[in-house]
Amino acid sequence: MSGRAIRASRCGRRRPPTGGGRCGRRRRKPAVWLALTDRQRERLEQLHIVPFTPVPEPKTSAKTSLPAVSAFDRGVAALAQYKAHTGSVNVSRGHVERLKDRTEVKLGVWIMNQKTRRTKLTPDKRGTLAAHGLNWATA
Repeated sequence: MSGRAIRASRCGRRRPPTGGGRCGRRRRKPAVWLALTDRQRERLEQLHIVPFTPVPEPKTSAKTSLPAVSAFDRGVAALAQYKAHTGSVNVSRGHVERLKDRTEVKLGVWIMNQKTRRTKLTPDKRGTLAAHGLNWATA
């Protein structure tokens, strides 16, 4: 090691005092940094360890504030689109349907999940699935 002192870390490994690793990341959190004494902050700054700068939150634009669509509604839309394309609702488990808004729905997995949870589905949801041609939704 280039003449630097080596000390034991909390986990027992010996490493140079660079301030890296788990302890260094923890000390750089703003709340932890403020809890340190002035002397501790000075010593860390001498080792070129400074607090993390907070990342500004991205501003939401009017484009991203679309109405929220539930996963069930996305699945039903994907099922309707698939049925319009193929004329059938026999979907392989690995099929992924891309909706017009460019979201992708793993339609085969979604249908299997709905079938597994059919006893927990509300009558309205079961009726919607039956209206799209899924016979098991009526039982």
